Amino acid sequence: MQSTDTDTESKYGPPPQYRIESVDNALRLLLLFETQPSIRLTDASNYLGVASSTAHRLMGMLLYRGFVRQNPATRAYEPGQALSSIAFAIRRQVDIRTLARPVLEQLFQKTRETVHFARLERTDTQFIDAIESSRAVRVGSRQGVTLPANCTATGKAMLSRLTHEQLRALYPNKELPRLTANSITSRVDLEAELSEIRRIGYATSREESEDGVTSVAVAIAGPSGTLYGINVSVPAHRMSDQLRAELGEMLRTSAEDLQGLLL
Repeated sequence: MQSTDTDTESKYGPPPQYRIESVDNALRLLLLFETQPSIRLTDASNYLGVASSTAHRLMGMLLYRGFVRQNPATRAYEPGQALSSIAFAIRRQVDIRTLARPVLEQLFQKTRETVHFARLERTDTQFIDAIESSRAVRVGSRQGVTLPANCTATGKAMLSRLTHEQLRALYPNKELPRLTANSITSRVDLEAELSEIRRIGYATSREESEDGVTSVAVAIAGPSGTLYGINVSVPAHRMSDQLRAELGEMLRTSAEDLQGLLL
């Protein structure tokens, strides 16, 4: 078995400007599992064109990080638990986005405003899906954007699901990030806001992440405990107390529908 890899553009993209050979070799070994169930040390050495000792060190590091495991009977290397965990996490994300999409579409049809679906990653809100309003004046899609959770309605909705101890672990410092003049920037104020969110059942953002943007959001929990959020984002001039309450009620119904699909 001999590698046919070159420095020319691969099927995944062009080569990096500064190639780290050891990292590249380790990744190329992992890619071999696309076509074969196990890799012997001599296979790895021949494939990469390196000494057996070099191949052994590469496999040792992959073994240490759980990307491969060694079959005790054959001594060959097989895909490890870390690869399975990554694949499962990616598949789970795709699955939940697929499940959430019809709920987002129904919410969009009712409101005609931009809707988002997000995930909590420590103290960040990661927007993983969106349907953007077609109105002339609208809130743009934030799909693919990451923002501090304390500055977004979706983030605050998800944070409201945490215990006091979990929140303090995420925010050991009293000061929080700021995006606008309206952002919540102290842990004490955030805790008070989260108590109010738990009381009324939904979170709001009043131009706290971006001037001119207001939002209403609710949170749901995935099967593994991962927290997700759904929001409706509205230009500030269109938002009113009545609309805010109506959106909160719509979102709670949508969240219940999606939560039922995840059980």
